[in-house]
Amino acid sequence: MDFQAICDGFAAMTCVVSVEKLEGGRYGKIRLVAGNKAYIASVEQPVPGTTMLNNTFIPNSEYTDYITRDLNFEDYCYRSAVLKKCLHSYVHPDRMNVWFNMTFLPLEPDDGNICYCTYTMEINAEADTENMSDISGELASKVLQTGLKLRGSTDIKSTLKEVIEDIRHICDAEICCVLLMDKKTESCEVLSEALSDDTELVSMEEYIDESFYAIADSWEQTVIAGSNCLIAKNEQDMEVVKERNPIWYDSITSAGGKNIVLFPLRFQGELLGYIWVINFNAEDTVKIKETLELTTFILGSEIGSYLLIDRLRILSSRDMLTGVMNRNEMNNFVDSMDTGEEEDGECVAVIFADLNGLKTVNDEVGHDAGDELIRNAAATLLEIFDLSSIFRAGGDEFAVIVKGMKEEEMKGRIEEIRERSEKYKGVSFSLGGCVVENSRDVRTALRIADERMYQDKKEYYDSHPDAKRRLSREEFVDV
Repeated sequence: MDFQAICDGFAAMTCVVSVEKLEGGRYGKIRLVAGNKAYIASVEQPVPGTTMLNNTFIPNSEYTDYITRDLNFEDYCYRSAVLKKCLHSYVHPDRMNVWFNMTFLPLEPDDGNICYCTYTMEINAEADTENMSDISGELASKVLQTGLKLRGSTDIKSTLKEVIEDIRHICDAEICCVLLMDKKTESCEVLSEALSDDTELVSMEEYIDESFYAIADSWEQTVIAGSNCLIAKNEQDMEVVKERNPIWYDSITSAGGKNIVLFPLRFQGELLGYIWVINFNAEDTVKIKETLELTTFILGSEIGSYLLIDRLRILSSRDMLTGVMNRNEMNNFVDSMDTGEEEDGECVAVIFADLNGLKTVNDEVGHDAGDELIRNAAATLLEIFDLSSIFRAGGDEFAVIVKGMKEEEMKGRIEEIRERSEKYKGVSFSLGGCVVENSRDVRTALRIADERMYQDKKEYYDSHPDAKRRLSREEFVDV
């Protein structure tokens, strides 16, 4: 067969690929047998956004002489050359800043255990939505349903649970999971997951600890390697995972995983996390890949928007110096009780905690020391109360509002504040509290707690006249 003539018959970048067929559905070497001028030029003079390991095209070389080993490329070559399938894929490899529009066509006859296909590609600098949507009507319908569910949702976590269950069914998998990663805190969070009823796999929540981030962080470089995803469908593919990332391989197999699909979730170029399925139907690999390529594009956009809105909500509700809730959030909480949006009939406790001596620290030591004093005051309260209950009501004043807290418990918490504040040098509170039996009377509790706090402050300064003296920097250096 004149492979060069076949390649030259294509105007687009085209090469002939050979695949060594082995027993048991396995394959050996995959080689680039010949290429037309356009294809050879793509290797020897790569277009902007692409790079090659070797810039000299040599006929019949292994494809890994030019690009990092890619299990997805190998799977498509095998299916086309050996199984005689006509295949199409449109992908954005992580290793290159371009989109590849790829077509694989089988060739006859085989040469013993060496099978052939053509590989034709087009390189796009930007995503072509027509190519992205070039999938079967069935898959298009499922992807569209995913987009509509998420776009019309007011509760993304609840809706995402339903979407993830749909994806698990499409993949005929035992588990499907969305994992978020936070590079700043080096932490992971399971946003949503779905498990089949008969699986022996356990929730990913069982594996998420401080050490798991290091495993997840390794996926981008050592597992996905150069493709847009990882699909390890059988033992042969899993051996590649083992070679590249033995720790993660052990984690998968020890949990009962036999195969895995892993896709990164991105939003505006930022890695948000991953979606994966474990123990899926390997016969549907192509369908699964096509489905998840588009679905993750939608998921990344929706999750990214959700996280952005969540960050904005936090910025609007948190005090940036201390991390506790701000005055605006306190007003909203009080209004919700006062107007009856919250259920009435439940008691509510209010504690005002006002820092003693902040003005002196600011004036005599400096505002940096004053800010540290305020942060330590918040840290004291966070040791005792939930974050959602603590509000920075003013410069040196904090309010704690807790529904369901009785009088005796409130008094005990006030004493605990006094004891815990001794851990931090310079932290001293004037405290006042009040409990009302109906949460709708919360403003009465606020007024009475404030009055009691000011009475406590007067008693403090009456009994500590030296508290008003000037402080030296040396006395406050380790606040």
